[in-house]
Amino acid sequence: MVATPPWLVGILLNTALAGLGLLSRQALLTLAGLLHAWLLGVLIWGTLGWQGYLVVIVYFLVGSAVTRVGMAQKQAAGIAEKRQGARGPENVWGSALTGAVCALLIPLLPKGHDLLLVAFVASFSTKLFDTCASEVGKAYGQRTFLITTLQPVPRGTEGAVSLEGTLAGFLGAALIAGLGWELGLMAAIAVPICILAAFVANLVESVLGATLQERYTWLSNEVVNGINTTTGALLAVLMLTVTAPLLGLT
Repeated sequence: MVATPPWLVGILLNTALAGLGLLSRQALLTLAGLLHAWLLGVLIWGTLGWQGYLVVIVYFLVGSAVTRVGMAQKQAAGIAEKRQGARGPENVWGSALTGAVCALLIPLLPKGHDLLLVAFVASFSTKLFDTCASEVGKAYGQRTFLITTLQPVPRGTEGAVSLEGTLAGFLGAALIAGLGWELGLMAAIAVPICILAAFVANLVESVLGATLQERYTWLSNEVVNGINTTTGALLAVLMLTVTAPLLGLT
């Protein structure tokens, strides 16, 4: 029996899901966002199979759900995501471009296979940390501080952090990192590394938001998201590269 090529499976599966998305009343993606998500889904399934695909799906579903947490009060305060959280192409690639590049590089760089898988998982762990921290902080943050001065600021301020949001961010990062381990994409040692990398990368993102984002128009949220996920992926690879020999894992 001849196995179905993974790229064909990816095309068929994502076409079916896109059709369901068009029929659904829950607008998680705009029409253009749906088309770009279809391309991303095919790419991930074709390169990493169902395991990598599941990481992306869990990130997307949890991230979309968290975005809708406290939507009424966030809308009233003028700090809710546009389109009630429906993702457009810019959101798809702002969140997933780093992971997509890692997935594409894996078949091209077989010697870097393990590190690239860690980078892939870390990128989505970092982004879910960001989404959970931001959305929960905007909805339920009791005291919100600017990362650079630790002075109290209103919820939704660029570069602001809160205890509630940060704890939610850790949970989001742990969910993706733990899933990556459970699916066999990386070793157990990489789980705390991905979580720590996600935390540090989001501190960097908060500093960017507090200092540079308002000064430079090209530093859009999507560009900052790309910087964030790339930072998380690179930090995870660096930490794993340094830690593994010390633990006798190489």
